[in-house]
Amino acid sequence: MAYQLPKTFISFDYDYNHTHKLLFVGQAKNGNTPFNIADWSSKEELPQASWERLISSKIAMCDIMIVLVGKNAARATGVIKEINMALAHNVPFFGVYVDGAHSGTALPTGLARNRVIDWAWDTISNAITQVSKEGKNKR
Repeated sequence: MAYQLPKTFISFDYDYNHTHKLLFVGQAKNGNTPFNIADWSSKEELPQASWERLISSKIAMCDIMIVLVGKNAARATGVIKEINMALAHNVPFFGVYVDGAHSGTALPTGLARNRVIDWAWDTISNAITQVSKEGKNKR
């Protein structure tokens, strides 16, 4: 049986890290990337309750979530809500530092420091392998 690449939701701070998300997703289209990304973003501005229902259903359909952690991620209410949605749907996740963020950067509530890594594809690949065996992916 062929290995199925995990469906991945990318969580990011729209106000500060939209460009980093575009760069991350663009680089992820490389044939050697160990996951599939679909554009799960809302295509329009929605009332909060509608956005929450839409994003929660999209996260539930994913195997893993990657949180792009920029300098302002700790204050990004959407990112915090997406982390809570992932927890509610048992979707395992980890973070990747972007935009000069580092181990001293404040993290969004729910994201453990030991689950955040630097943006390096080998390290990201290893993290994906790990989380692909956690949460709803346990076999």
